[in-house]
Amino acid sequence: MCHTYALIVPALNEAESIGILLRRIPRELFSQILVIDNGSQDPTPRVAAAAGAEVVSEPKRGYGQACMAGIRHLRDSITVVAFMDADLSDHPEDLAMMIRHFGEDRWDMLLGSRILGNPEPGSLTPLQRFGNWLSTRLISMVWKVRFTDLGPRRIVRRDSLLRMNLRDRNFGWNVEMQARAAQLGLRVRELPVRYGRRLHGRSKISGTILGSLRAGIKILWTLLRCCLVPSAAG
Repeated sequence: MCHTYALIVPALNEAESIGILLRRIPRELFSQILVIDNGSQDPTPRVAAAAGAEVVSEPKRGYGQACMAGIRHLRDSITVVAFMDADLSDHPEDLAMMIRHFGEDRWDMLLGSRILGNPEPGSLTPLQRFGNWLSTRLISMVWKVRFTDLGPRRIVRRDSLLRMNLRDRNFGWNVEMQARAAQLGLRVRELPVRYGRRLHGRSKISGTILGSLRAGIKILWTLLRCCLVPSAAG
């Protein structure tokens, strides 16, 4: 099957990195590249537009909120959606490898695992590592599907996204996607990807201990909700 790919990049105050990121993306692989400005107070949207991205404004804050705004703006022709962060911790060049594997047409979702990819020392905090371990362990216990990471880099079929019926609008977006994929029995594979330390700005989640704790609580609550409220498509 021949797929048509779009890339969604949520961004909040990432003016220093977004232009560099967009220039490094293998643009020939994507029919649509969307940068979702999530209420930036710096020139993020202007820099992204100048670098050739389609910029969507979503002033209501939240990672999941921004991702959903991107999905609403997909062209009708798009069949597969990729997601990645804007802070240059991810290596945009790895998207080509992921799309090559997705092109085998054996998967509903591919996840870029920072854990399997041996992340740069200091790029993942101890709290992030523990949160990844605990969340993926819980998914394995409940749905018998093993993951190693909740990383932002992922590629998923558009129709699978619709089946997941994702509801979280904040930090629980990624873990809800993985829990719903496991719940629905989707074909999922993890691939090792590179991950480095943030070079510009400050993380919206792991930049503070309080932010990390809030994200951890939200992730666990999201998993509990997935257990209690099965996906409508499931």
